[in-house]
This record gives sequence, structure tokens and C-alpha cells, in this order.
Amino acid sequence: MNKFSISLLCFLFVPSIYAQSVFEKAEAKGTINNKILHEASGLAASVSRPDLLWTHNDSGDEPRLFLLNKNADIVAQYQLKGAKNRDWEDIATGPGPIDNYNYIYVGEIGDNRAIYDTKIIYRLQEPDETSPTQITEFDTIEFVYPDGKRDAESLLVDPLSKDIYVLSKREDKIGIYLAAYPQSTTEVITLEKLGSIPFHNTTAADISADGEEILLKTYAEIRYWKRNGRTIGDTLLSPSQSVEYTPEPQGESIAFTKDGEGFFTLSEKRNGVEPVLYYFKRSPAK
Repeated sequence: MNKFSISLLCFLFVPSIYAQSVFEKAEAKGTINNKILHEASGLAASVSRPDLLWTHNDSGDEPRLFLLNKNADIVAQYQLKGAKNRDWEDIATGPGPIDNYNYIYVGEIGDNRAIYDTKIIYRLQEPDETSPTQITEFDTIEFVYPDGKRDAESLLVDPLSKDIYVLSKREDKIGIYLAAYPQSTTEVITLEKLGSIPFHNTTAADISADGEEILLKTYAEIRYWKRNGRTIGDTLLSPSQSVEYTPEPQGESIAFTKDGEGFFTLSEKRNGVEPVLYYFKRSPAK
């Protein structure tokens, strides 16, 4: 049997990669009609208020976070006093340095022209409805890549290990980078490169609350992995499954619900098209 025939057989007999999606088709939940949120570039489910979602604007906005309900209405906003929004590109929620507290991670990781030496992740305890709207206490995790300056828009926090992962954006094969826990907040750290995967223009990523599932989003598609006891790095380096995707004007946000019953996506406003909050419900028996 020649190499072509072997390759064809391998392609035909990998049903898990091309199996029916674990999620149903997108359901439009609401439209962002508030002009103060016009470049939503990250999305994460709240832990303390699981019926709400955290988001933020892209570059140049004030250093602020918005809380959305699941009809896409802004219900609150919080200012990070002393922080800067040069290019916030993703947000995650999960555990942090103090046990039994919920944390928000904001990725100041965008760099379209790859000109900035260092990038920043802001880490703060998740505010609740009684918290002041101006936040003054947060950690600053400053980092560099081991292989040069680059642009990124995807941030993951492992709920099992508290490790932080950053996925680059613009390469033909994007890089997977690790900031192992505990991350220094006093010195610039150098991320560890774990490998590359064949995706391009990656705009968002998220991991489920139990740490068992991963989603990665590009402008054109959504990919899905089951962890199956592996590290996040090893999981991302393994084959993935495609999730049926409703195209967006400039979709740069994705977030699992904390109950694991589905996930949301949200776009920036582009060409006059208002962003829609989409929900992808988990398929039965998946």
C-alpha cells in the first residue's frame, strides 16, 4: 500500500475529529445597542454571578470592565484605576492566589505590529454587586515571549493548576505559551513556548469551569478539544473537532457558561453591524 493510500485511510478512520458537534446551532440572545461597548474583544462568564458575562472594549478605551446579562444588556461597569487599556484582547475568570476567591484575568496582549517588548495580564478578585465600581487593587503580571515580539488575542487560565496560557494570533501556525503558577507580580517573566498548532488569526479561547474542555476561535471557525487527563498544552497539540459557527462581523470573544451547558460568542461592531450575543447550547447526550 502506498503512502497516499495509508494517509487516506487515516483520514477516513478518525471519526472523533469529524464527529457530530457537541453543541447545537447558535441562538441569538440579544444585540449590543449601547454605544459605550462597541469593540467587545473578550468574554468570560462570571463566577459569583453565573447569569452574567464579563467583557471589555478593544484598544484605546478606558480601563473598564462591563457586566452583561444574557440578553446583551450592560448591567454594570467597573474601572481599574491606574491600569491602561493599550490593547485589551481577552478576559478569563477562574481561581487565583488566594483559595476560595474568584479572579478575573484581563489580557493586555494585543500588538498588531509586534512592536511592544512586554505585555501585561491584570489579575483582580471578582467584584460582586456590593463592590465599589472603581477597583484599586489588582495584580500586574508582566511578561515577554521567549521568541520575540508578537500579537495575541487568546488567554486561558487552567482552573486545575492556575497556570496561564497565551495563544499567539498572526502566524501560519500559532504558538502556545505558558506562564506557570505562581506568576510573579514584581518581575518581568518569560513565557515558555510549548509548541505550535496549525491555526491562523486566532481571536479568543476559553476553558470550561471543570478544566475538561477547551474552545479556540478564529475569524472563520471554532475548534473544540476534550482534555482527557492531559495538560492544556498537550491537549491543544492534539487533534480538535470543528463546532458549527455562525459568522460574525468581527468575532473576537468566546466563553463557556460556568454550568458547562453551552458557550457564548460576541463580535465587535463592524461596518455598521451591531454585535449579537450568540449562545451555543450543548447537544443532548454529549
